[in-house]
Amino acid sequence: MAHMVETMFSVRETPWHGLGKVIENAPNSLVAIQEAGLDWDVVQEPIYLGDSTNAIEGHFANVRNNDCSVLGVVSSRYTIVQNAEAFAFTDALVGNGDVRYETAGSLKGGRKVWMLARMNREYDIMGDKVDPYICFTNTHDGSGAVRVLMTPVRVVCNNTLNMALDSAKRQWSTFHVGDVSRKLVEAQRTLLLADEYLDALNENANLMADVKLTEFKVRELVNNLIPIDEKATERAKSTAKLKQQGILQAYKAEDIKQFRGTGWGFLNAVADFVGHAEPTRNTDTFTENRFSSIIRGDNLFDEATALLRNIA
Repeated sequence: MAHMVETMFSVRETPWHGLGKVIENAPNSLVAIQEAGLDWDVVQEPIYLGDSTNAIEGHFANVRNNDCSVLGVVSSRYTIVQNAEAFAFTDALVGNGDVRYETAGSLKGGRKVWMLARMNREYDIMGDKVDPYICFTNTHDGSGAVRVLMTPVRVVCNNTLNMALDSAKRQWSTFHVGDVSRKLVEAQRTLLLADEYLDALNENANLMADVKLTEFKVRELVNNLIPIDEKATERAKSTAKLKQQGILQAYKAEDIKQFRGTGWGFLNAVADFVGHAEPTRNTDTFTENRFSSIIRGDNLFDEATALLRNIA
């Protein structure tokens, strides 16, 4: 398969990139893992040089047990966190109705796996309905740990509002060792941090709404955000100009009309561009890379936020 998405499921709706199967419900992490094709374990195998019978000390291969594919080479200090362990984190939340599983899947041949859950609550940010999502990611190639990230989505346009805030964390790491009581504590902590983040996001949205922007200032911000280097190649200049035009076009969108002329309107335009703009190069892995970028937080959105804070 050309795409980096190896396996995936989505509840009730076609997945965001059109791959995977649609199911009616995923009541717990075990069902979600099975539907997403993640019901496999990682085992560590010794590594040998050529025909040597002596294993390389201090390193092991992380191997998927269902097909013996090598996911990565790690040191002896690396501790495996199985998919079932990582994603059982949400079961306590699902059980009391606080979240529901939306989608899960595997990227890069199983090297990275994720699960996305929507919290069963609604927030109002500047008069807009915002649905909060929690994303759980795990890697098996040694490139990262289990991570939990908050991703608010503006419902009217499906834009993510992943703002980096000093007053509240959007992402953090957590560890699972099969202790149910610990998972419940972590689940409560997750919800607490989610509320803190959404409250802080609302405060910052109001601050950004107080930043008044003229059309001239908007264009100046766009030029600062995506500068055009006169020494660059014509192709690079053209790409930068297309990005600038994309943000300006998003700024004129109907769903931003109520915020136009403010910093919050400009940030929403950048969020729209980051999440929905057509690629300048439509590679096989573009949609998967965009998904990862949106979940982690996009640099362009962070830079736009920083620019606005400097003039607030």
